[in-house]
Amino acid sequence: MNRRHFLIAAGLASGGFLVGCADSARQQLSDASLPLDKGQVALNGWVKVGPDGRVTVSMAHSEMGQGVHTGLLMLVIEELDCGWENIGFENAPIDRLYGNVAGMAEGVPFRADDDGLLARSARWTMLRVAQQLGLMMTGGSSSVRDLWPVLREAAAVTRETLIEAVASAKSLAPSVLTLESGHFLVDGKPVMSLGKAVQLLGASPTPAARWTLREPSDFRYIGKPMPRKDASTRLDGTAQFGIDVRRPGMLYAAIRFCPVRTAAVRSFEGGKAAAAPGVRGVITVPPLRGGTGGVAVVADRYWQARKALALVTLESEDVPMAAFSSAAAQTGLAQALDEEDGFTYWHKGDPDVELEKSARQLTAEYSVPWLAHTTLEPMNCTVEYHGDRATVWAPTQVPGMTRAVAAEALGLEPEQVELSVTLLGGGFGRRAEVDFVAQAATIARQFPGRPVQLLWSREDDVQHDFYRPACVSRFAAGLDGEGRIAAWRNISASQSIVPDFLARTFGMPGMGPDKTTSEGAFDQAYAFPHARVAHVVVDLPVPVGFWRAVGHSHQSFFVESFIDECAHAAGRDPLAYRLELLAEHPRERAVLELAAARAGWPQAREAGRALGLALHESFGTLVAQVAEVSRTEAGRIRVHRMVCAVDCGIPINPNLIAQQMESAVIYGLSAALGGRIDIENGQVQQGNFDDYPTLSLAECPVIETHLVQSAAPPGGIGEPGLPPVAPAVANAVFALTGTRLRTLPLAFPA
Repeated sequence: MNRRHFLIAAGLASGGFLVGCADSARQQLSDASLPLDKGQVALNGWVKVGPDGRVTVSMAHSEMGQGVHTGLLMLVIEELDCGWENIGFENAPIDRLYGNVAGMAEGVPFRADDDGLLARSARWTMLRVAQQLGLMMTGGSSSVRDLWPVLREAAAVTRETLIEAVASAKSLAPSVLTLESGHFLVDGKPVMSLGKAVQLLGASPTPAARWTLREPSDFRYIGKPMPRKDASTRLDGTAQFGIDVRRPGMLYAAIRFCPVRTAAVRSFEGGKAAAAPGVRGVITVPPLRGGTGGVAVVADRYWQARKALALVTLESEDVPMAAFSSAAAQTGLAQALDEEDGFTYWHKGDPDVELEKSARQLTAEYSVPWLAHTTLEPMNCTVEYHGDRATVWAPTQVPGMTRAVAAEALGLEPEQVELSVTLLGGGFGRRAEVDFVAQAATIARQFPGRPVQLLWSREDDVQHDFYRPACVSRFAAGLDGEGRIAAWRNISASQSIVPDFLARTFGMPGMGPDKTTSEGAFDQAYAFPHARVAHVVVDLPVPVGFWRAVGHSHQSFFVESFIDECAHAAGRDPLAYRLELLAEHPRERAVLELAAARAGWPQAREAGRALGLALHESFGTLVAQVAEVSRTEAGRIRVHRMVCAVDCGIPINPNLIAQQMESAVIYGLSAALGGRIDIENGQVQQGNFDDYPTLSLAECPVIETHLVQSAAPPGGIGEPGLPPVAPAVANAVFALTGTRLRTLPLAFPA
């Protein structure tokens, strides 16, 4: 057993004992304790049907703008056709049944084409561990992938059970009955409504023993541009985000953090703040769940609390972070590549020997900075504590952990805490953290009987985030006499997210290699005869967390830029060069060819503009993008057009896919053209959108989305549109100017 296999085996060993006892609750559609209204029937923990024919789906995934509730309802109505106007949802109870298996199970560090014994064993083990843990989570672009079979089966069981009941009541063979738009039909004629059929089942119905799922060729909803179920609430203002929660007698809390990230308060003076109008209390908040300590002011109105904070003076404890500089750390990441070989994620042949034998060698070094999430809705949480019970309203991606953390801070058992998951004004991984929940509960405990809403300012949000890690990546490629890549060597260095996240969230250490450090570098489809891809983990005091597309978000910039460098060094068209590297991968070729054709590759349509291309696979989805750029009179990069081609397997809702591509492009361009977190003496220098800019409406390019028709199972869509953005723009800049930009954010040289 080599070092790679030993580390992977060690990481999986802790879950090995669970394999034998991992149950199949999701496959059996076991019943969770769902509350039922009068006359409602639930044959499993996912779908309820009422005597009015209305179908209610238990929704275990958070809505943060991605349209997930609409997409998941489409899976149910495809099999249980009650009519689009008669289907809705409610938040699922916190139960292991609703754990996100797909999001947890994909964390094994193997290429998709690795079908070896170790890879297959690791995938199987992680799947069983994920089923056993039952962690409720929205992330990893996994919602539809996770519930693609589960919700359809739950709906199909319900449909077949009702068909059997109607057939028995009408003395018909079940095979002659169909269900369409809330009515059971025979030869196209209605014989009973869905609501009437429900009343035939009685109080304790037995689910049908057999059911079938519709074939894709028979889909009536999946693949159609169905309207979003939540559109009207966005328009009329009734949508409730965490920031919108209002309760009788509510108090408002604002917090002033220690300026140095992770520090605790040594002392503070809050007398003047306590005497300010409307102020009910001034409270010390310790560093919680990886957060920073601070002082909270609680008042009758939020602005009263915010103004009173200016009267607070505090002194911080000394922490190692106080000596930290991001500029020096970037240099340290590069030095780590000189000193260590790192963990090898992919190895093929003998790249070192082949590099020496190659006709031409290319080398390059790329880097990216730390990045903040800057969700449009700042961190907030509302807690109403009553001594022996509490209610929490939170925009969260991890409801189970949110409830557990709130209960811990309040001195309660989780079952004593009722959680209401609100809409999320953006998540991007930031709301997989629970620091703000622990803070809100800690503050609310001091005010029993009064609901307290904690709301961060934008400066709090930017300066006390869990950042995307900075990373440095170094490449060497050996080209043969015809310009083909004969050897590929890539090693990167950054912090590791998963161990930090596990420690602050679950109090447990990370084990084995962290796939997210090198994903997007080792797991792409390009074929090289000889290759080694590795990563060096560097420990730094900056708190890091999951950021949209995680490792893919920057590794794609590195890989796709260097592929472009190889193409130009070989004197080849970047599209043709990639297609040759993907000769054995028809899906990747089809996505590239579609994007290029729709963009008019290789010529831009106007003088002074150029096109750049990038391809990336992440979260089960392939995305190719072509960027059209120019240089403004002020010397800035202007992106005019982004053409996206997507193969996400069976497309559930084309409208949602297009919306998520647009979201990913805008978020990705914001990071690529302006995003950076600088730290001096442990203090983040950016604070708001004036120095941490997001793309403005005037700067937004035309964004086109084109789908490759596919029969593969659905892939993710919330994140895969982001990784190709930065390299497509950087490659277009090179085509326009001949200047290769290897550092983000992208900018023309002065």
